[in-house]
Amino acid sequence: MEYSKIIDQFYPSENELRRILLVHSRQVADRCHKIVKAHPELKLDDDFLENASMLHDIGIIGCHAPSIQCFGTEPYICHGLIGARMLRSLNEGHANYELERCALVCERHTGTGITREQIEAQQLPLPVDVSYVPESLEEQVICYADKFYSKSDLSLERSVVQTAQSLEKFGPEGVRKFLKWVEMFE
Repeated sequence: MEYSKIIDQFYPSENELRRILLVHSRQVADRCHKIVKAHPELKLDDDFLENASMLHDIGIIGCHAPSIQCFGTEPYICHGLIGARMLRSLNEGHANYELERCALVCERHTGTGITREQIEAQQLPLPVDVSYVPESLEEQVICYADKFYSKSDLSLERSVVQTAQSLEKFGPEGVRKFLKWVEMFE
């Protein structure tokens, strides 16, 4: 799978949104590669991590987040679901396992994962029949790596402490999960 050809289909012209997507995704992919090298015992699929990292935020194009050049109509929290739909649209009639795995990463990388209880309690605009919690180790690594980088300030790389603090507003469970990942991946 060539992630660049997929990105070209949805982001055909050079513009600021495409640049933000590519820079942020490269930051996430590079952090994932560091984790692969540091933890051979985890037997992570490095090729998959490259592709999925580069595609994890492809759905931002459908969201309304003007501060990062997203001029779509959906709330930003929906970007993972939108990205999964985009990738699955390419997969219709093909049964491409790798593309489906990337679609799952799109759905499951927001925060440290979004539970059905959170969707209901916060009345989030997400269907409750989809799992938004990272399951495979690769999904967890991408979700973890993503937390260190902001699309609104591409020069910023948060420390572990800053990242944990940024997750506090979503409740203690997400912070606990993140700190567990710190132990696993750092």
